[in-house]
Amino acid sequence: MPDGAVPHGPFLVVGLGNPGPGYAGNRHNVGAMVLDELAERAGIRLSPGKGARARALSGEGRLAGRRVILARPTTYMNESGGPVRGLLDYHHLDPADLVVIHDELDIPFAAVRLKRGGGEGGHNGLRSISRSIGTRDYLRVRVGIGRPPGRQDPADFVLKDFSATERKELGLLLVEAADATEFLLERGLEAAQNTVHPRS
Repeated sequence: MPDGAVPHGPFLVVGLGNPGPGYAGNRHNVGAMVLDELAERAGIRLSPGKGARARALSGEGRLAGRRVILARPTTYMNESGGPVRGLLDYHHLDPADLVVIHDELDIPFAAVRLKRGGGEGGHNGLRSISRSIGTRDYLRVRVGIGRPPGRQDPADFVLKDFSATERKELGLLLVEAADATEFLLERGLEAAQNTVHPRS
């Protein structure tokens, strides 16, 4: 599908993270945090599913004038693909209708970028999704968390909570990423990039 085209939907919008309170504030969970912001805006309650939807919290409604299914896998990050594939199949959706919101090491903290396809950059959640659905050609909302300081292992960095300084800006970042997701749904990729990318 051309970058400027807007699918009719519904869209499956997935926020990635790890389950449980111990991970809730981690950098790796920023995708799930953005999804919670979107669910609140749309008045969508996320509930446990059954059958093909069993390993995700999800809910249906409207966002940015589009029909959406908002979902958060309840598996660990590296097993995100199974729930996403189950939801796509259950709702008879194509990967072109999938939007994945995730943390991104290669983007500075508090910046947001939009793209379709490409590599996974070592992100285990994206790798699992691409493997499970058989393509990398889906939309991504990339929420910048920056690179780890010094020689800190990126795998350790993403599983740490945001720093005190970052937490002061985190609320604004979640709003910016949620806005970017709405622009993407409403306007299509190219127009949304033209709005979002100059901001940060």
